[in-house]
Amino acid sequence: MNVKTGEVAAAKGGNAQTLRLWLERLGSGFERAASILVVLLVWEVLPRAELIDRFILPTFSDVISGLAGLFITGEMFKHIAVSFGRAFTGFIAAVSFSIILGIFMGWFKRLERYVNPLLELGRNTPILALYPVFIMFFGVGEVSKVAIIFWGTIWPILLNTIGGVKNVDPLLIKSARSMGISLFPLFRKVILPAATPAIITGLRLSATTSILILVAAEMLNANAGLGFMIFYNETKYKIPEMYSGIITLSILGFLINYLLIALENRLTRWKEQAN
Repeated sequence: MNVKTGEVAAAKGGNAQTLRLWLERLGSGFERAASILVVLLVWEVLPRAELIDRFILPTFSDVISGLAGLFITGEMFKHIAVSFGRAFTGFIAAVSFSIILGIFMGWFKRLERYVNPLLELGRNTPILALYPVFIMFFGVGEVSKVAIIFWGTIWPILLNTIGGVKNVDPLLIKSARSMGISLFPLFRKVILPAATPAIITGLRLSATTSILILVAAEMLNANAGLGFMIFYNETKYKIPEMYSGIITLSILGFLINYLLIALENRLTRWKEQAN
């Protein structure tokens, strides 16, 4: 009987601990979201109180209603798919190019000396100022949009990859070489894992940049996509729908950043194991 009583008490204690953990997580999540909730509340109140022109800034509930309408009709899905296809293609191409070149430039000092002046010139040239050039070369179709996204997103990844490779602990490299490791396994097992946090930081910056460039490119020359939708609704004075596109872009940017953070945690799990 005492054994059963002890098991029941242990089960109750375990349930209480689980409930406590859930409450702590809920409280932590509410604290993180508190500032956003305050902004949304102010957004709802100011137009209703006529402190801001409701035409310029509709209430948040009106914007959500417009957003729901765009999803119900399927129009939002179409624009998201088009924008995501453009951004993903340009981003993946930039990642592939930048990581390979960044590893070589970070490792081979002579290559960096030769290429760095060109790199500095390219990254300091305003990205959208080159968009007419891309249109002249690639036309007004999809290629020019993907190309300008590629051009704008290579720099954060490239620079962070170079820095990550150059800052790998020399003792790690020396220890690996003392065990007779060849060059390719050295890159794969030592240099690339050690440079991963810097590379992921570059990925996060480039993902944000790709969205900014995408929206600008779609506003200038497109017939579909979130940037086009925002600009089109503004010209047609459909202001709630315009804000709906902006909110959608913010949520997509947040989700992409969250996925990259999760990727970083997964790829750098070896740090926790080493500690």
